[in-house]
Amino acid sequence: VQLVESGGGLVQPGGPLGLSCAAPGWIFPTIALGWYRQAPGRQRELVAVIISSGGTIFADSVKGRSTISRDNAKNTVYLQMNSLKPEDTAVYYCNARVGSPPHYGVDYWGKGTLVTVSS
Repeated sequence: VQLVESGGGLVQPGGPLGLSCAAPGWIFPTIALGWYRQAPGRQRELVAVIISSGGTIFADSVKGRSTISRDNAKNTVYLQMNSLKPEDTAVYYCNARVGSPPHYGVDYWGKGTLVTVSS
């Protein structure tokens, strides 16, 4: 299974970040599709996800400066973050939780993409 992330790299403080994740078609429908991150020495945490109803969930730390969207035709989910801070530095992982049998409830992960916020 491949969730293929792109984007990331070095970002200036206050700058924007755009990430994308392409998923295989069989993984849909999903219970949730989106992004997590893990900073050094910290647990992996939710950043933003789109749930099956189409609603979105954001971490408080990114709420108001982030958007998440999906392109169903391309099986791709996007994360756009603005006003990046050094504390946004982390490895960002794409996640899909499958919403139909035979893999219902199974989480699939991308390999992660490093985002470093620094001047």
